[in-house]
Amino acid sequence: MLLRSRPITLRAALHGVALAAAGLFSAAAALAQDTLPPPVQAALAQAGLPAEALAAVALPLGHRATTWEHRGRVPVQPGSTMKLVTSVVALDLLGPNHRGHTELRSAAPLNDGVLQGDLVLKGGADPELGLPQLWAMLVDLRQRGVQHLQGDLVLDRTLFRPARFDQNLPPFDEAPEFPYNVIPDALYLAGNLLPFELRSLPDGTVRAETVPALPGISFSSRMTLNDKRCADWDDGWLPAAVTPGTNATTGTQIELRGSFPRNCTRRVALQLIDRSEMAGAMFRALWQQLGGTWAGRVREAAAPAGTQVLARRDARPWGELLRPLNKTSDNALTRLLYLQLGVPAMAANPQASTFELADRAVRGWFTKNGIDPTGLVMDNGSGLSRSERISAWQMARLLQVAWAGPNASDLVMSLPTVGVDGTMRNRLKEGPAAGWARLKTGTLRNAVALAGYVRDDNGRPWALALMVNHERASQARPVLDAFVDHFARSGPYIAWPESFLQQPDTPPQPGRWP
Repeated sequence: MLLRSRPITLRAALHGVALAAAGLFSAAAALAQDTLPPPVQAALAQAGLPAEALAAVALPLGHRATTWEHRGRVPVQPGSTMKLVTSVVALDLLGPNHRGHTELRSAAPLNDGVLQGDLVLKGGADPELGLPQLWAMLVDLRQRGVQHLQGDLVLDRTLFRPARFDQNLPPFDEAPEFPYNVIPDALYLAGNLLPFELRSLPDGTVRAETVPALPGISFSSRMTLNDKRCADWDDGWLPAAVTPGTNATTGTQIELRGSFPRNCTRRVALQLIDRSEMAGAMFRALWQQLGGTWAGRVREAAAPAGTQVLARRDARPWGELLRPLNKTSDNALTRLLYLQLGVPAMAANPQASTFELADRAVRGWFTKNGIDPTGLVMDNGSGLSRSERISAWQMARLLQVAWAGPNASDLVMSLPTVGVDGTMRNRLKEGPAAGWARLKTGTLRNAVALAGYVRDDNGRPWALALMVNHERASQARPVLDAFVDHFARSGPYIAWPESFLQQPDTPPQPGRWP
């Protein structure tokens, strides 16, 4: 028997179309999880990389939109984008006003200008303690009437446990003397680097001398001259031969090797000698310039009970220091900040290292904010590691949480601006992301990455995490740039099913139910 048909309204018809479109949209979004934008596919092919080398996630910020991901849940090496984890967690747990500090302390009496005992230089993870800052502290000491130091200079690095993480560790690569390889401690004097000047001379030799002149440290040179640019002075560098001094008379001898550009003078700072020896030499040089005298030695130890502060300096807040940290991708500063995440729990966990406690702090933050930490591997928080791992999804979720938090502005201002400054100053200069997108870079031998914030073609903000892990990762920067450029031009990529694309542009006319 035939049933009598009945008319339907235009609203009902449109509602049906909307439901069908929503279903197709969901199906397309699911399909998009494994479908990359055409410009990205082309860039992968050009670089000779498979799609499986890329992990990518885009999450909307403050607006309703479908998330986008490709291999987003796989833990991969993030390179220096891992600095975002340290930055975000530190801003939340320590606060943007957290500061490092340095103190001069002593328990000895002061009689007639003589400090009759040891002077303690106590490190409080001060990231800005250089020669000018130490000089200012010694001026304060002289103002207190101290002229002669009768005891030793005691270097207290015990804010972290152990005090010297750098000892007995294998080098990360073949250039352990360069700044990016510094493993900091709580007394971060001059970045633990020896400042000196290299100068090529007309007779074909190279001269080197510390700046300022430091007692007990001398150079010799076997360097030859090359025709490279002065800016590329380190291309010809070979590891120096260092002979530690056996006493104050012989001092430490540094023999320079390799080659250096002609007609070139460069001020550099490298990790060439033991940091305690260097601290002692710097202290002695500055103290003598201020008219002070000292006949003691340098040793490492915790400040004894009963010491009092004779001089103190406080660094700028970490909320400000995140700017040079992330824009220039400073590994040592990040390591220093990461370690401070573990300091609050040290008293309650006397057997745990500060690194272990920092790792617990990060995992606790992830869990508290609803991000599953499974697969997350923290080492030093800087990304300069063969073992650190994070998924693109975890990174994008971290950025999403940070965007909604009270310290979002501190984080965003610290990130390199695409085409403008930092490690992104020469990338994507002509595209729509230039001047708007804020992205942290990451580079290792087999990993490149970008993570941060990008606006789509409608001006809506997104958290973006892109990571390539492959033996040919050094060829993958154009892949990441193609993704950012496409996203800024077109928004998240949806590979619409052909059946949907063939649907008419206008809704169907009201019909009849059978």
